[in-house]
Amino acid sequence: MPVIDANDSNFKELISENDKVVVKYFAGWCGSCRLFKPKFKRLSGDERFEGIAFLDVNAEESPEARALAGVNNLPFFAIFKGGKLVEGGPMSKEDAVVELIEKLK
Repeated sequence: MPVIDANDSNFKELISENDKVVVKYFAGWCGSCRLFKPKFKRLSGDERFEGIAFLDVNAEESPEARALAGVNNLPFFAIFKGGKLVEGGPMSKEDAVVELIEKLK
């Protein structure tokens, strides 16, 4: 499944339409965020995570979406199930992100 660009105008709709969602919050100035972009794209196509929507949110341009996950550092990853926040945190290691996503299974 391709990574979906999300923002304040469509975020709530996307997390309610999709039962299982993982969100990557980023900023244009964040080097670690840019480095993780291809990894996130690859994970979105991983068959282990079929049925999970992957969202990309620019944290600087989407304060409402950022507040819903309590983003306090970047890159920040959060998982939502049934439209509700399950867990989230700042992380830049792929293993930690995979571990977080696997909690949606």
